[in-house]
Amino acid sequence: MSDHTPEAQETVEPDTENQPGFGWTPYAELINGRFAMIGFVALLVLQFVTRQDFFTWLGF
Repeated sequence: MSDHTPEAQETVEPDTENQPGFGWTPYAELINGRFAMIGFVALLVLQFVTRQDFFTWLGF
């Protein structure tokens, strides 16, 4: 007969790093960083298209 041992049950912990939350959570910082990169690229595109720098475009 074969030796039958009970399998160990793994505990599954929630992935708290990628969960939306309130405050300075890693998920919020990741999203804020992505939006900052999108905004920076949009600013570079705006300067390239209008041939004016950001402060001239704002009227300073």
